[in-house]
Amino acid sequence: MASIYVKQPAAIYRQSFETIKREADFSCLRNSDEVAVAMRVIHACGMVDIVKDLVFSGDVAGETRNAIANGRNILVDANMVKVALKQPTYNLNNIKIRCTLNDPETDMRAVKLDTTRSAAAVYGWIKHIAGSVVVIGNAPTALFTLLELLDKGVQKPAAVFAFPVGFVGAAESKADLIENPRGINFITIRGRRGGSAMAAAAFNAVWFGEQ
Repeated sequence: MASIYVKQPAAIYRQSFETIKREADFSCLRNSDEVAVAMRVIHACGMVDIVKDLVFSGDVAGETRNAIANGRNILVDANMVKVALKQPTYNLNNIKIRCTLNDPETDMRAVKLDTTRSAAAVYGWIKHIAGSVVVIGNAPTALFTLLELLDKGVQKPAAVFAFPVGFVGAAESKADLIENPRGINFITIRGRRGGSAMAAAAFNAVWFGEQ
């Protein structure tokens, strides 16, 4: 016999966020923007306990909105992130979402530098990075490389959404960012957890002010 389940989209949406509000503890967060991010990230991963691991530095929401209003680039480490970002109003400001992972130069650079394609792809951001919004939802090596470039004097992005995921380098790359923010505004999550869905959810919450 088939299971009885909720089918109406509005009801699913409403019940999901009612559950999040009931089960999650947002008392450690500073403002409504941070709560919106936390709720969207929880909705993306199904884990209400992530709130305590989220780290916010500076005014990520304000700087992200200013950057987009001024037509700055959005730089992403993976196409999964790119397709998950809501885009209906970007064209008003000629916003470009750039993913350089599949650029021809990336493969050659990865071989030359003896590194991952994700790390090599970050070098393709250099001329676009000043004042941009960076969304990393996959590769720890992309975040490590971004931080290395900033240490070398590359101009800073307006905001960074740092959600690399995995068992090698994910926790460490985010810890490096947390311990040495380098003067940038960022959102990240401690530990191994992360991923494209969580990164995009955090960005969408900031841009659209969704809760």
